Amino acid sequence: MPGIEKLPLEETLEDSPQTRSLLGVFEEDTAAISNYCTQLYQAMQRIYDAQNELSAATHLTSRLLKEYDKQRFPLGGDDEVMSSTLQQFAKVIDELSSCHAVLSTQLADAMMFPISQFKERDLKEILTLKEVFQIASNDHDTAINRYSRLSKRRDNDKVRAEVVEDVYTSRKKQHQTMLHYFCALNTLQYKKKTALLEPLLGYMQAQISFFKLGSENLTQQWEDFLGTIGTSVQNVRREMEEEVGQMQENIQQMERSCDPLYAPCDPDPAHSPVCRNLTRKQGYLYIRNKTGLVSSSWERQYFFTQGGNLMQQGRGEVAGGLVTDLDNCSVMAVDSDDRRFCFQVTSFDGKKVVTLQAESRKDCEEWIATINNISRRIYLSENAEELAAKVNQTALEAVTPSPSFQQRHESMRPSSKGRTGRTNSISSVGSEPSPALSVLSLDALVAPDTPIQFDIISPVTEEISGQNKTAAQPGRRSNPFGESGDNSAEDSEDSILHQLFIVRFLGSMEVKTAESADVISETMRQILAARAIHNIFRMTESHLLVTCDCLKLIDPQTQVTRLRFPLSSVVQCASHQDNKRLFGFVLQAAGGRGDSRVVCYIFESNNDGEKICDSIGLAKQIAFHSEMESKAVEKKKEQDKAKEKQQEELNKQKQIEKDLEEQSRLIAASSRPANLPAPDGQFLVLSSSQSEESDVGEEGKKRGESEA
Repeated sequence: MPGIEKLPLEETLEDSPQTRSLLGVFEEDTAAISNYCTQLYQAMQRIYDAQNELSAATHLTSRLLKEYDKQRFPLGGDDEVMSSTLQQFAKVIDELSSCHAVLSTQLADAMMFPISQFKERDLKEILTLKEVFQIASNDHDTAINRYSRLSKRRDNDKVRAEVVEDVYTSRKKQHQTMLHYFCALNTLQYKKKTALLEPLLGYMQAQISFFKLGSENLTQQWEDFLGTIGTSVQNVRREMEEEVGQMQENIQQMERSCDPLYAPCDPDPAHSPVCRNLTRKQGYLYIRNKTGLVSSSWERQYFFTQGGNLMQQGRGEVAGGLVTDLDNCSVMAVDSDDRRFCFQVTSFDGKKVVTLQAESRKDCEEWIATINNISRRIYLSENAEELAAKVNQTALEAVTPSPSFQQRHESMRPSSKGRTGRTNSISSVGSEPSPALSVLSLDALVAPDTPIQFDIISPVTEEISGQNKTAAQPGRRSNPFGESGDNSAEDSEDSILHQLFIVRFLGSMEVKTAESADVISETMRQILAARAIHNIFRMTESHLLVTCDCLKLIDPQTQVTRLRFPLSSVVQCASHQDNKRLFGFVLQAAGGRGDSRVVCYIFESNNDGEKICDSIGLAKQIAFHSEMESKAVEKKKEQDKAKEKQQEELNKQKQIEKDLEEQSRLIAASSRPANLPAPDGQFLVLSSSQSEESDVGEEGKKRGESEA
């Protein structure tokens, strides 16, 4: 091959300096080739590793896209369009992943294998021959030097023969080694061209086959699909930009409008006057907690009014807790030694006193006016604001701080001993779902488009409820469901289990299945999220009575049963995994046309929710065992009745047989003559009873003949 430099093999025996100089040039070329080949091998190794990593990453991406349907996002759900689109992408990427895997295999065979062979086999072989050649050359030089030092005076044939033999062996070895070394160096000049071209050729062929596979897989159909998805992405991006712009404008408007609200107190009272017609209020207040006999501490909590109750809720809590009952309570501003804008709320009996602090004087006066309106049950009227405007003068008397709160409370305490009743405001928030709630996509466990019931619906009509509300006496609380107090004693007295728990109703909604273990937790999540979106803090407090027959929600004031759930309809009961006060149960109720509705009810309890669930489970076990016992007793009664009936039939049959036998005996005795001689010449004498019966028979016969 022209252009290939070679070492002359015929000059290896002479081993001239020119040959050694030319050998040095070949050795330098070999070292340069080895260095360059090592760098090229490292670069190709990076290509191969990157291709393997790309193949593994592509496969992982395809697998994650296929598992999108199994993910449970809090704010995302059954988006079928997104799921189907990702499935299509997963299909394409899966095909690309297979193409990348084929490319990795081809790169390993066609690119990495040739250069690895050249690096590990050919270059190492030349290095080994070089070491052997150096050793042989050194041995030859040593043998020549020893041969040259032979003495002419002391000529020893044996020594001379050994030296000659040594020179012969070393020269032959050097010549043979040099021949093989020169041959390997000459061969390397050819191999270095193939060693550099074969990996590149394999790399390019692998890439060409990869792109061919890609062009076969990515057909026109996928191009149309990608074009459609690109258009959708641009539309979403455009909508997002419009939404972001609108939100930025809203933020600027809210910042301008809320700028006066950043200060805790308004410097201009005329700019924001105090509203004294409120019947509902919420916000942050400081509450005084006693830490000792004299010392106390202040804690910031979120307070809100719910019906006739004052509730508080911490930031980490799911629902609010009761602070005090506001019916017939007294409220007024007070002077505190260490705080401003304080007011006190005292219960109707004076046993509970709550000291609160507002941020400003306006906030304090509004809280006092709101609690005053609730105390007089203005919130129960139809036109609460108009009625509050008429009586707001009484609220003005309470906003002046009073140092002697006890005297003020004694003067404002109601004269009657009994408490005036109030009616809880019953409303169905779930019957009018807002657009914000419709955005929430429900999970597969929950029935879609199902309204959430946030409060207990009255089981009676509005007319009856209105009549009972007007007829409610002031000495007792009126029943919000229109039921009379005489029906409060519905509990089955013969039940083995009677357990009473204080619960607050959070909400209920219809679900798809009653068998899934996650249906209660999913319903809790939906109801709590909906309450947070709509700022619903009102909860109906009830007493949950667990018996062996049913579950009852009883009004704590009137002792009237609000709802009754048959125990046989309760499918399952469970508490929240993190907050044990939350619990719920699934009720399967039969519909009007034979279909069944599955409804999940969620409650919050003062006690541990697991205790209530255990109590319901115990009640179901007791009911099951009692049912089995009753069935066994009924079966035994049926068996006893069958035995008695069989015994009566046997007795009747025996009596009939006895009567027949008696009749046959009498007939035989009456048809026989009085004193017939026996066959042996003796007379047969009848007994006295038989003779009397025969006489009676003869007399009857004679009487019948005379009558005839």
